[in-house]
Amino acid sequence: MSLEIGHREREGVALMDLKGRITMGNEASVFREAIEKIAASPEPKLILNMLDVDYVDSTGLGAIVMCATRIRNARGVAKLVNVNRRNIELMVMTKIDTMFEVFDDETDAINSFFPGREIKRFDILSFVQHMRDE
Repeated sequence: MSLEIGHREREGVALMDLKGRITMGNEASVFREAIEKIAASPEPKLILNMLDVDYVDSTGLGAIVMCATRIRNARGVAKLVNVNRRNIELMVMTKIDTMFEVFDDETDAINSFFPGREIKRFDILSFVQHMRDE
């Protein structure tokens, strides 16, 4: 399945709804191009909605790292929401999760850009402990 990218905006925050795979080839190229467009805006605020991402390979991980770096270099911030179990495990193992704030809920991710709003962050420690218990 190829990568499909939907674009939305909420309260001045760009949301990319990702569906499919982030893998070597056209998928990673399409992802990088979409990031470049967002990075061109001043101080970009980006949320990657990974709800429908079913597979990420090493090239895809590199593209996700590039996303964080490119947005940060543009004086912006990129965050993740709705990361499935398999992909969060991969990000924890490779320590990519340290590059992003991760959220379970889109509204919490949006609110995290606005000081004073209540948010609930994804608890990576609880997730790892739960994985060890299984």
